[in-house]
Amino acid sequence: MKFFQKELRLPPFPRGFHLITASILKAVPELQDIKIGTLQVFIKHTSASLTINENADPTVRMDFESHMNVMVPEDRPYYVHTYEGPDDMPAHIKASLMGSSVQVPITNGRMNLGIWQGIYLCEHRNNASGRNLVITLMGT
Repeated sequence: MKFFQKELRLPPFPRGFHLITASILKAVPELQDIKIGTLQVFIKHTSASLTINENADPTVRMDFESHMNVMVPEDRPYYVHTYEGPDDMPAHIKASLMGSSVQVPITNGRMNLGIWQGIYLCEHRNNASGRNLVITLMGT
Protein backbone atom coordinates (compact mmCIF):
# COMPACT_ATOMS: atom_id res chain seq x y z
CA MET A 1 0.00 0.00 0.00
CA LYS A 2 1.26 3.47 -0.93
CA PHE A 3 0.43 6.62 0.99
CA PHE A 4 1.13 10.19 -0.08
CA GLN A 5 0.01 13.45 1.46
CA LYS A 6 0.44 17.05 0.38
CA GLU A 7 -0.90 20.39 1.53
CA LEU A 8 -2.07 22.73 -1.24
CA ARG A 9 -2.61 26.46 -0.74
CA LEU A 10 -5.29 27.81 -3.07
CA PRO A 11 -5.30 31.51 -3.97
CA PRO A 12 -8.20 33.67 -2.79
CA PHE A 13 -11.43 33.01 -4.68
CA PRO A 14 -14.49 35.26 -4.68
CA ARG A 15 -17.59 34.07 -2.91
CA GLY A 16 -19.22 31.25 -4.86
CA PHE A 17 -18.57 27.75 -6.15
CA HIS A 18 -15.34 27.13 -8.06
CA LEU A 19 -13.98 24.10 -9.91
CA ILE A 20 -10.60 23.12 -8.45
CA THR A 21 -10.17 19.64 -9.97
CA ALA A 22 -7.29 20.75 -12.21
CA SER A 23 -5.45 22.39 -9.29
CA ILE A 24 -5.72 19.20 -7.28
CA LEU A 25 -4.47 17.05 -10.16
CA LYS A 26 -1.54 19.39 -10.76
CA ALA A 27 -0.56 19.21 -7.08
CA VAL A 28 -0.36 15.40 -6.95
CA PRO A 29 1.42 13.91 -9.96
CA GLU A 30 1.93 10.82 -7.76
CA LEU A 31 -1.68 9.93 -8.56
CA GLN A 32 -0.49 8.29 -11.78
CA ASP A 33 1.43 5.71 -9.71
CA ILE A 34 -1.70 4.35 -8.01
CA LYS A 35 -3.58 1.59 -9.80
CA ILE A 36 -6.42 1.15 -7.27
CA GLY A 37 -7.01 3.54 -4.39
CA THR A 38 -8.61 6.64 -2.98
CA LEU A 39 -7.97 10.36 -3.16
CA GLN A 40 -9.20 12.36 -0.19
CA VAL A 41 -9.31 16.16 -0.18
CA PHE A 42 -9.87 17.94 3.15
CA ILE A 43 -10.25 21.70 3.65
CA LYS A 44 -8.67 23.21 6.78
CA HIS A 45 -11.25 25.96 7.22
CA THR A 46 -14.66 26.41 8.85
CA SER A 47 -16.14 28.97 6.46
CA ALA A 48 -15.51 27.19 3.14
CA SER A 49 -16.33 23.67 2.01
CA LEU A 50 -15.86 21.06 -0.69
CA THR A 51 -18.29 19.11 -2.84
CA ILE A 52 -18.45 17.16 -6.11
CA ASN A 53 -20.91 18.17 -8.80
CA GLU A 54 -21.43 19.38 -12.40
CA ASN A 55 -18.19 20.37 -14.13
CA ALA A 56 -19.48 21.65 -17.47
CA ASP A 57 -22.27 24.21 -17.09
CA PRO A 58 -21.25 27.20 -14.91
CA THR A 59 -24.90 28.05 -14.23
CA VAL A 60 -25.00 25.05 -11.87
CA ARG A 61 -22.40 26.77 -9.67
CA MET A 62 -24.40 30.02 -9.81
CA ASP A 63 -27.56 28.16 -8.77
CA PHE A 64 -25.73 26.52 -5.86
CA GLU A 65 -24.71 29.96 -4.59
CA SER A 66 -28.22 31.37 -5.01
CA HIS A 67 -29.85 28.45 -3.25
CA MET A 68 -27.40 28.43 -0.34
CA ASN A 69 -28.02 32.16 0.19
CA VAL A 70 -31.78 31.56 0.40
CA MET A 71 -31.36 28.50 2.62
CA VAL A 72 -28.87 30.23 4.96
CA PRO A 73 -29.50 34.00 4.80
CA GLU A 74 -27.26 36.71 6.23
CA ASP A 75 -28.20 39.38 8.79
CA ARG A 76 -30.56 37.23 10.83
CA PRO A 77 -31.27 38.67 14.29
CA TYR A 78 -30.73 35.27 15.94
CA TYR A 79 -27.04 35.04 14.91
CA VAL A 80 -24.79 35.67 17.91
CA HIS A 81 -21.45 34.85 16.25
CA THR A 82 -21.05 37.97 14.08
CA TYR A 83 -17.53 39.15 15.03
CA GLU A 84 -16.25 39.01 11.45
CA GLY A 85 -19.28 40.47 9.71
CA PRO A 86 -22.72 39.45 8.47
CA ASP A 87 -21.36 36.61 6.29
CA ASP A 88 -19.46 35.00 9.20
CA MET A 89 -22.02 32.73 10.86
CA PRO A 90 -23.84 31.91 7.61
CA ALA A 91 -20.48 30.82 6.15
CA HIS A 92 -19.94 28.42 9.06
CA ILE A 93 -23.42 26.94 8.63
CA LYS A 94 -23.00 26.53 4.86
CA ALA A 95 -19.60 24.87 5.36
CA SER A 96 -21.11 22.37 7.80
CA LEU A 97 -23.98 21.61 5.42
CA MET A 98 -21.69 21.10 2.41
CA GLY A 99 -18.87 19.28 4.20
CA SER A 100 -15.13 19.56 4.76
CA SER A 101 -13.90 16.67 2.59
CA VAL A 102 -14.51 14.63 -0.53
CA GLN A 103 -13.26 11.20 -1.52
CA VAL A 104 -12.73 10.01 -5.08
CA PRO A 105 -11.79 6.51 -6.23
CA ILE A 106 -8.53 6.16 -8.15
CA THR A 107 -8.46 3.69 -11.04
CA ASN A 108 -5.37 3.14 -13.17
CA GLY A 109 -3.71 6.40 -12.11
CA ARG A 110 -6.73 8.62 -12.67
CA MET A 111 -9.57 10.02 -10.59
CA ASN A 112 -12.58 7.87 -11.36
CA LEU A 113 -15.11 10.71 -11.54
CA GLY A 114 -18.20 10.69 -13.73
CA ILE A 115 -17.87 12.49 -17.05
CA TRP A 116 -19.72 15.56 -15.74
CA GLN A 117 -18.23 15.63 -12.23
CA GLY A 118 -15.67 18.00 -10.77
CA ILE A 119 -14.45 19.03 -7.32
CA TYR A 120 -15.69 22.41 -6.10
CA LEU A 121 -14.27 24.82 -3.59
CA CYS A 122 -17.37 26.34 -2.02
CA GLU A 123 -16.30 29.79 -0.84
CA HIS A 124 -18.85 31.16 1.60
CA ARG A 125 -17.10 34.39 2.65
CA ASN A 126 -17.20 37.73 0.86
CA ASN A 127 -13.49 38.49 1.34
CA ALA A 128 -11.71 35.25 2.09
CA SER A 129 -8.00 34.75 1.98
CA GLY A 130 -6.50 31.69 0.30
CA ARG A 131 -7.60 28.25 1.49
CA ASN A 132 -5.51 25.26 2.56
CA LEU A 133 -6.31 21.74 1.41
CA VAL A 134 -4.80 18.46 2.57
CA ILE A 135 -4.70 15.92 -0.26
CA THR A 136 -4.14 12.30 0.70
CA LEU A 137 -3.56 9.45 -1.76
CA MET A 138 -3.89 5.83 -0.64
CA GLY A 139 -3.63 2.76 -2.81
CA THR A 140 -1.57 0.18 -4.59
